[in-house]
Amino acid sequence: MLQHIEEPKHPWETISMDWVTGLVPGGKENFNAFLVIVDRYGKSVRFLQCHKEDKDMDSALLFWNNVISTCGIPKIIISDRYPKFTSEFWRNLYHMLGTKIELSTSYHPQTDFKVWI
Repeated sequence: MLQHIEEPKHPWETISMDWVTGLVPGGKENFNAFLVIVDRYGKSVRFLQCHKEDKDMDSALLFWNNVISTCGIPKIIISDRYPKFTSEFWRNLYHMLGTKIELSTSYHPQTDFKVWI
C-alpha cells in the first residue's frame, strides 16, 4: 500500500536518492555513474560522480562526505529498490542514523521521477 509522504518543513530533512548508470566512462577516474541526491524542500540537487561497481562502503562514504557532513542527517530518504539501497549495510546505516527509508514503486505516478523534482 502506498503511503503519502508529507512535505518537508526544513532543508535536507527529506531527500530523494537515485543512481544514473550506464554512462560512458569519463574523466581522469573513468566515472561511469552518478548518485543523484535531491533535497525535497528546496529542490537543490547534488550529482556525485562514482562508479557503478563501487562497494556499499564507498557509496556510503560518498553520501556521508557530500550530504551528512554538510547538510546534516536526513529524517527520510526516498529511494527506489536499487540493490545498493536495500543491502544490509545500507539498512544498518539508516538504522544507526535514525533515518527512515521510503522505497518508491517503479512506474507509479506519485513516486516515479520524484528524485528529479
